[in-house]
Amino acid sequence: MSTRWYPIYQRGNPQLRVFLPNFWMKLIRSRDEQPKNIVTFSVSMEMTKYDVKNYLEKIYKLPVVDVRTRIEMGSTKRDQVYGYVTKNDDVKIAYVTMPKNVEFTFPDMFVKKDEAQKSEEKSLEDTKQGFKKFLERNKKRPGTPGWFSI
Repeated sequence: MSTRWYPIYQRGNPQLRVFLPNFWMKLIRSRDEQPKNIVTFSVSMEMTKYDVKNYLEKIYKLPVVDVRTRIEMGSTKRDQVYGYVTKNDDVKIAYVTMPKNVEFTFPDMFVKKDEAQKSEEKSLEDTKQGFKKFLERNKKRPGTPGWFSI
């Protein structure tokens, strides 16, 4: 199910063609609290629930019990000056239910704030110590530019 056009014949031998589907899936965080075995995806509008199930089972080898899909309307906005209406694209959302013994937790891709603050404080202290050493080195030579002692 592809909308791409491929050449029937191309010069040379062998005839190389790669057929790629227009399907895509994106893992999204659900707005509402879901059970641990339900995963939410944003999928291509052309995908059916059977396509989603086959995609996950065949490519990623995930056990899928049920797939429910819905189409979320894109937001509309009216321009204040000219008055025309713009609308974002609609999105198809797929809710994939896996067996009860399978638990999915959304991956935490960002560093915790505590770890980030510790590393920032450490680098700040290192910078302060380096600047103090620089001042101590150049204390006896007033009026000399700092780059001179490098």
